[in-house]
Amino acid sequence: MPTAGSDSTSETEIGVYWKEEELIHPPTRFIAQANMADPNIFERFKEENFPECFKEYADLLSWDRYWSTTLDTSNPPFWKWFVGGKLNASYNCVDRHLRKYKNKAAIIWIPEQEDEPDQVLTYQELHNRVNEFALVLRDFAGLKKGDRVTFHLPMIPALPISMLAAARLGIIHNQVFGGFSAKACAERIQDSESHVLVTCDGYCRNGQLLDKKMDADLTVEEAKKLGSDVKKVLVWRRYPDKYLSKSPMVAGRDYFIDDLLKEFRGKRAEPVSMDAEDPLFLMYSSGSTGRPKGCQHRTGGYLAYVAGTSKYVQDIHPEDVYWCFADIGWITGHSYIVYGPLSLAATTVMYEGVPLFPDAGRPWRIAERLGVDIFHTAPTTIRMMRKAGSNEPKKYNYHFKCMTTVGEPIEPEVWRWYYYVVGKGEAIITDTWWLTESGGFLCSTLPALQPMKPGSAGTGMPGIYPVIYDDGGKEIRRGQGRAGNICIRNPWPGIMQTIWGDPERFVRQYYSKYCMNPNSTNWKDWPWMAGDGAVQAEDGYYRILGRIDDVIKVAGHRLGTKELENASLTTPEISEAAAIALTDELRGHVPVIYASLKPGIIPSKEIAEKVVANIAKELGPIAKPRAVYLVPDLPKTRSGKIMRRVLASISNSKDYGDITTLANPDIVETIRKMVQGDKAVNK
Repeated sequence: MPTAGSDSTSETEIGVYWKEEELIHPPTRFIAQANMADPNIFERFKEENFPECFKEYADLLSWDRYWSTTLDTSNPPFWKWFVGGKLNASYNCVDRHLRKYKNKAAIIWIPEQEDEPDQVLTYQELHNRVNEFALVLRDFAGLKKGDRVTFHLPMIPALPISMLAAARLGIIHNQVFGGFSAKACAERIQDSESHVLVTCDGYCRNGQLLDKKMDADLTVEEAKKLGSDVKKVLVWRRYPDKYLSKSPMVAGRDYFIDDLLKEFRGKRAEPVSMDAEDPLFLMYSSGSTGRPKGCQHRTGGYLAYVAGTSKYVQDIHPEDVYWCFADIGWITGHSYIVYGPLSLAATTVMYEGVPLFPDAGRPWRIAERLGVDIFHTAPTTIRMMRKAGSNEPKKYNYHFKCMTTVGEPIEPEVWRWYYYVVGKGEAIITDTWWLTESGGFLCSTLPALQPMKPGSAGTGMPGIYPVIYDDGGKEIRRGQGRAGNICIRNPWPGIMQTIWGDPERFVRQYYSKYCMNPNSTNWKDWPWMAGDGAVQAEDGYYRILGRIDDVIKVAGHRLGTKELENASLTTPEISEAAAIALTDELRGHVPVIYASLKPGIIPSKEIAEKVVANIAKELGPIAKPRAVYLVPDLPKTRSGKIMRRVLASISNSKDYGDITTLANPDIVETIRKMVQGDKAVNK
């Protein structure tokens, strides 16, 4: 094994040491009501029964036509699931529930302003609004099956309505996280080749009313620079008959949706019967190159997988009030606010604003008032709530039966606060691991069948067969205390189909490293590389260690280092830039930029501030770096590769190991003194 400082060493090859945490068993009360309390599920989903085991998930849905082949492996790694089957995602999330649940709440929307009333959409009301907006998309905007439409919407009811309306007609939706900049949205419009943008006039965030329509105008301008023409901008108004934006509507391009809906009031759009393999949506995820990648998710396999995992991991029943404290702009919101819970006829809660507005008691007041049964959030939010009000949950009379943590590893001590204080020792926790690309959970404990372990994501989900490889392709077996690249040996229904418009990149990024035989049509020869490091304990439980590629997770948001570096280089004085992740108590990680200047340029606070401003402009405020270090040079190998690992070690006050193989080893000590001596220009 190479030494820790050598150029060939990856993060995954460095030994991992931690104490094994205690096992905590689920309470009998939970087991008695659980959707999955049958231990035979592990037998039914073991490898000998793959892929037919996933019929259990698919049978949770209503199919227009049953499939003929469960898994087609004829063109690896472009797997096809439930081939020949036909269904509609919108019908499965809305229409089929009307007979039994039409007067039941489908979505409860909580505005950030606490004195503003909730909006409750019953399944009947959701059905009405989805149908009417589907007709706007079809008959006014001229969109049809296979077209793409871009949404740049915050957490308002218009977002799930828009998604389900598009899905009803087979229009591929591309929701861009509402906090992303106009340029980031424009890049996704250009890549997806969509010509209709759906946005809103404004929304509340951290006590402020933000102008969203202004972003839309900038997005159209940026898209035009990229050669993409946005023909129509459809604007939802947050309040009926009140326009919140200062940006004027552009005649012939911009239209208020509530005006357009008048023509379609009470009318119906028949759901289009979709092939199981027809794309449902694109979800753009930051990658290790500067270009965001459009993860393309299919209709049948994706919907089956999120329905199954919602039912069996989060234990969602139709009677439950379920609250996923996330943003629909990310895959968590797509899978576990919209498609998963609604496919099960649950009541799903949406919250508009930030977790701690106006104070640390807000989440628990909502939970108490609505009688929330299931609470789903990310470690970043848990850490924020713990720091801001560690005793606040004790003040409120809510009782969760189940809680989920998602999006990044959770520290055992934070896990225990979540369990004992937030969950009051009554609720089980499912600590899930998965990615945008996977569609749904890959590792988790099944809550009624397996004990919890603080900080651990549990075992592979039923039907998911993980493996850990070192960089040479050798398997690292359980109990060795060594980390490696966690991979999944098999396809599963929720896995993305491809990268939109770039199938070669899809193969290269996820399969080329560990493919055993590129000519084989046997799925066993095509392990899928997740891009996360992990270690497996003797009992089979996995602990996820974080990204091994150039992606920084900030409060659950994925930021590509190349995107950050490219944004830095829009500052004229900057010659080279490297982005690394700094561990942060609340947000998990935050970006830090190291930059060298062009010859003759003198470092200054103004240049560093310009870098911060340019990153915010290019990518949005979420991407603002914690610090910008203007350094004489960046540490490089003899081949010219920037050693980000060394910079990350310096920022995080860790040993950066052997640097004798670097082309410029002396620069490391210079940078260390700048950083650890607090001589950086901080922001």
